[in-house]
Amino acid sequence: MSASSNHKQGSEFGDLHALSLRWGLLWLTECDLEKGLEMRKWVLSGILATEETYLSHLEALLLPMKPLKAAATTSQPVLTVAQIETIFFKVPELYEIHKDFYDGLLPRVQQWSHHQRVGDLFQKLASQLGVYRAFVDNYELAVETAEKCCQANTQFAEISENLKVRSPKDCKETAKNSLEALLYKPVDRVTRSTLVLHDLLKHTPTSHPDHPLLQDALRISQNFLSSINEETTPRRQSMTVKKGENRQLLKDSFMVELVEGARKLRHVFLFTDLLLCAKLKKQIGGKNQQYDSKWYIPLTDLTFQGPEETEPLTIPQVPDEELDAMKVKISHLRSEIQREKRANKGSKVIDRLRKKLSEQESLLLLTSPSMPLRLYNKNGKSYSFLISSDYERAEWKEILKEQQKKCNNVLLSQITRVYKSNFFPIFSSLSDLYCTLEVDSFGFFSNKAKTRVYRYTTEPKWNEEFEIELEGSQTLRLLCYEKCYNKTKQNKEDGESTDRIMGKGQIPLDPQTLQGKDWQRTVIPMNGIEVKLSMKFTSREFSLKRMPSRKPMGVFGVKISTVTKRERSKVPYIVRQCLEEIERRGMEEVGIYRVSGVATDIQALKTAFDTNNKDVSVMMSEMDVNAIAGTLKLYFRELPEPLFTDELYPNFAGGITLTDSVAKESCMLNLLLSLPEPNLVTFLFLLDHLKRVAEKESINKMSLHNLATVFGPTLLRPAEKDSKIPANPTQPISMGDSWSLEVMAQVQVLLYFLQLETIPTPDSKRQSILFSTEV
Repeated sequence: MSASSNHKQGSEFGDLHALSLRWGLLWLTECDLEKGLEMRKWVLSGILATEETYLSHLEALLLPMKPLKAAATTSQPVLTVAQIETIFFKVPELYEIHKDFYDGLLPRVQQWSHHQRVGDLFQKLASQLGVYRAFVDNYELAVETAEKCCQANTQFAEISENLKVRSPKDCKETAKNSLEALLYKPVDRVTRSTLVLHDLLKHTPTSHPDHPLLQDALRISQNFLSSINEETTPRRQSMTVKKGENRQLLKDSFMVELVEGARKLRHVFLFTDLLLCAKLKKQIGGKNQQYDSKWYIPLTDLTFQGPEETEPLTIPQVPDEELDAMKVKISHLRSEIQREKRANKGSKVIDRLRKKLSEQESLLLLTSPSMPLRLYNKNGKSYSFLISSDYERAEWKEILKEQQKKCNNVLLSQITRVYKSNFFPIFSSLSDLYCTLEVDSFGFFSNKAKTRVYRYTTEPKWNEEFEIELEGSQTLRLLCYEKCYNKTKQNKEDGESTDRIMGKGQIPLDPQTLQGKDWQRTVIPMNGIEVKLSMKFTSREFSLKRMPSRKPMGVFGVKISTVTKRERSKVPYIVRQCLEEIERRGMEEVGIYRVSGVATDIQALKTAFDTNNKDVSVMMSEMDVNAIAGTLKLYFRELPEPLFTDELYPNFAGGITLTDSVAKESCMLNLLLSLPEPNLVTFLFLLDHLKRVAEKESINKMSLHNLATVFGPTLLRPAEKDSKIPANPTQPISMGDSWSLEVMAQVQVLLYFLQLETIPTPDSKRQSILFSTEV
């Protein structure tokens, strides 16, 4: 299998045309590195905030300890010295350790640069975890002693229920906490130590001097936790585990939960024995982050099969144009931040832009996913999540099912161990198999290509080539499915295809690959087998350049008026043939026109049409319908000038921006009717077809907006020298901004005509389209 891909600007709108190879490489390396280092600062800021809160908890414990000690030597002691030392065992030492850590970290974060080192502080903190060993060993005895003292002494009971914790933001503000709740804080803190280090390591480049120090600190923390996990079962946990077991985190991610028909952003945690759903909240000041637990399911009570009477899931959909508008805003904000940095503008301006960017990215994260994952509790309660791709859904199902088998008898030794399962043996019996290829864009994955079905085999050998359009994609995913031919159950109630995932794997799209012009061989590990893949990146200028035909009697790269005159037809034969075949068997194909067909099939059809091959209809009937759709798109893309012509393009781009609806309709229709007759008739012929495709949106997932996104730039994109877009003359537009605005205009023009119920064209032209395509 081979995948030929056009590399694109990472932050751009649309999925259509690649930017230059050099620019794409610059964005992937410098921008991503800059973003990662910036995240390092925010992670450390969050750690500082939690340290400040933790110190206030320890201070609240120390506050009554001193007067209690002083009273212990009097004639009327509240507690004995032995009781005090047991209850407050090692608390002063823990306070000193973390006060020293906080005092060392604070000035380094305040005087931040990307080269700032903090690894030594974390390494030192990890080396002092032995104090926590002593505290944890004494924890149960401390709580038990405190309970007995409360029962025996009302004065101490009053003290233990009203310990005052000062607010880190305002020393005058206090909150009441119980002694038992505060004694649990160090236990909770030590179990989170590896999570903090994982977060920091994730955003620390391997070349940074801190990386080996943080790795060492993580190793110490993990070894320490593995040594105490089996011995510690803290009391008064909100969710208990059986004696001798220890709860550890296996996997977590942000998901969108459907709650009473509304989308809610959640953070989902999978532990060794349960699934926890929480809401992220911000404390006063916005620095320190906490979670509100919404619900949890013990894995022994979790199932993927609900009652038969469960109602079909209704998913609230956000219009595609709104999603694209968010992507454009994200793209522009990223570009603006880079411009402000180059101009050395103040940090307040950049911080304001980053806040806006974060808001837009969060909104996109909430509104984009639409693939359902339904979970059920044995008590009858159901929960529904929306995920962005089949890959993540399969991944979550896989690990949940595997952990369900093990949750009663397996103890893992590390709290944040990345869990990997072998799933089930792939290709263990003869199957009909196919693969899909996914790439990411703005953090979400979409299916870009689908192979032929390799029938009745345990050793599939696909030898196919695809051209995949990228949008700053950083990861390529491969999913292998076993084909199900049960026509009565094409889709389950939750929207999941009955085709079974047999294996999956992914690889990063390494920016270094872009430097070469040759095919780059790589391997994707997939559940015990290796899939060999070759990739080659093509620049935007080359992939989108309109090339005149070298064949005097050819079809591709030849003016549409020349072809129709030669064929004595109103609409080119190639357009009519492709649309007829797609309407015959492709109207319910998921992702029709969006999913790439096999490149070799497309080239074979191109050659057949160019050479006037009489067997072209037979060839088409035997080919995958996505290849036919790809051939049609290639024909329009290779026209010497776009269907909407270079001359009229600026007028279309200007007309779509008019605010008055009446003026806009008059302008757009007059421009449309100004097209040369072969262009107009062909466009209307295609327009009728696309509207019929959109009528099957519930099955093929192709809305009018999706179709406009695919075809808009293909039908309207002018030659590079004629590319014009109306702009605000007082605001400079970067290359990225200009391109995204131009693509958006092209999409909006086509969408406008797709959304018109009728287009008042001369009857003669409409008749020739619908009833008489040949003269």
